[in-house]
Order: sequence, then structure tokens, then C-alpha cells
Amino acid sequence: MYYDDKTETLRQIFGARTLGLSANHVSIDDRSYPIVDDVIICLPPESWPGELRARLGAFKSPGAPDVAEDIQFTFGEEWKVFREVLPEHEDTVQQYFDLLDPNGLTNARVCDLGCGMGRWSYFISRHCREIVLVDFSEAIFVARHNLRHQPNAVFVMADIRALPFAPDFADVIVCLGVLHHLPTPGLQNVVALRSYAPVLLVYLYYALDNRPMHFRLMLGLVTPIRRLLAKSRSKVLRALVSSVVALAVYRPLIGLGILLRPFGLQSEVPLYDAYHGKSLAGIRQDVYDRFFTPIEQRVTRRSIEGLRRHFRQVTVSNHLPYWHFLCKR
Repeated sequence: MYYDDKTETLRQIFGARTLGLSANHVSIDDRSYPIVDDVIICLPPESWPGELRARLGAFKSPGAPDVAEDIQFTFGEEWKVFREVLPEHEDTVQQYFDLLDPNGLTNARVCDLGCGMGRWSYFISRHCREIVLVDFSEAIFVARHNLRHQPNAVFVMADIRALPFAPDFADVIVCLGVLHHLPTPGLQNVVALRSYAPVLLVYLYYALDNRPMHFRLMLGLVTPIRRLLAKSRSKVLRALVSSVVALAVYRPLIGLGILLRPFGLQSEVPLYDAYHGKSLAGIRQDVYDRFFTPIEQRVTRRSIEGLRRHFRQVTVSNHLPYWHFLCKR
């Protein structure tokens, strides 16, 4: 069994006094969780994604509370479509880790919170002692596949807002591009995570507060379109929009930025800075992410710096992606 040699790790993560383990089940004190394809399912049955419910023979009772079900569906579908780890993902990881040296994680347990299909963990896992991947969608099964050769990983399906873990179960929590999609305030969620690890590396969408006015005008035009598209669950429409927007909007703006580069004006073009080095596959993935999520919170640098009343140290990176920041308790 995959977790045979990880029982002590599970005890520490869950704060267990007693632990019983079988091929498809783990008992932790008075709690009991199924294990499916090496993923520990910590969501209650009424919050399981549809395919998992069908697989385990569960059903959703009328009036059962959703775990942001529309978001759960969107990200589950996204990472089943864009399931491949791309070489450029390593470049993005390096951008995020300008505030935290990955070579200093040798003895650390890192948690990738909202891991999706594991694109960040795939690279981070090489540097740390253990890595805990957490997602509340079926993308966690894609992550298990992508990290199938990593023996130091634990896979958990759980809700970020109701984590089943012990205080300080991790040395570092990495939460990149996740909290701004939840129905609760993103910065409030950052504060709620401080009891689980002394160091948090977080990325939240920026409010374009360091950009010219025309960036915000463009966002204002796009937002109603995103809200409308996010209501659709058509796989055909989602695939079509991802490709068309990548080719008809993103690529031309990148091209315009390239033309203006000799004049030093490339950063005045929306999307250029973030996407001029990305492949079409990477751009399509981000288009899907941006246009089919019903919730998109954005924060200013100043509001992030306000977290200093909750943390000993908050450092906001001056570099892309905006804004990613490091909190130390």
C-alpha cells in the first residue's frame, strides 16, 4: 500500500493519537476517511465531486451544503483538460520562489494548498522532505498521476476552509492562485491559514494597482463576459473560447508588445509582461482559468501589507506574478 511507510507522517499531519490503515481506508482517532487511488478523501460525502460520488456509490442529499460546487466543478474540469505539466511551469515556480529559496526546504514538509493537477508540486517536491497536496476537486487525481514517481507525497481531497489537519502540520504552505476564487475574502483566508504553518507563500490576483488606467478599463470590459461564460458547463464552448481568446486576443497583444519593445513601451500593453514567453498551450490554460471561474477577487499591494497586523513579517514581491507574497508568523 502506498501509505505503508508514511503512517508517522499521517499521524503528524492529522494530529492523530491512533491511526488505522488499509488499502482503501484510513481511521484517524474518531474520524474515518476513504482512500481512492492513493488520495485520502476528507470531504464529507455530500460535498464529493460528481464522478467520485458515482464511483463510491454515494448520493447528494437534497439541501446538502455545497463546497463552492461551481468552483469545484470548474477546476476539476480544467485540470482534466490541461493535465500536462509544461516546462514553462518550472519557470513560473522560480518566479514565485524569489522570496523563498527552494534549496532551503530540504528538511521541510511543504503543503501545496489548492494544488490542481500538481504543476507546482511537481517541481517543489524535488527540494523538500515531504509534500502534502490538497485540492477539493477531482484534479487531485490528476496530481496523483503527475507525481506518481514521487515517493515523498501525500494526496488529500479537502476544503481549504475546513482543513482536517493539526496546527503546524507543515513547515511551509504554498497557496498560489487559489484563494481569490473562493467565496470568502482572500486576505481573510490567508489569516486563517497562519495556524497551520509558520511560513505562507501566497499568490492573489492583483487589482492592477501598479498599472496604467487602460489596464483597469480592459478588465472592466472583460469581467461581465467572464461572469456570463462561467455559467456554462459546455465542454465544447469552454474549449472553443480558450482557443479563440488565446489566438485572437492574447497572441495579438503579445505581438503588439514585441513591436513596441524597441521603444521600451512593451509593458504598456496588457498581457505582454505575463505571457510573452508562454506557449500556446500555457496561454489556453490560463484563458480557461480566467474566463470560466465565477469568482475572481483582486487585491492591492497596500491591502496585502495590511496583513502585518496578523504576521510578524509580510514581504510582497516587486516581480511578476502580481501579487505574490511571503508571510511569516
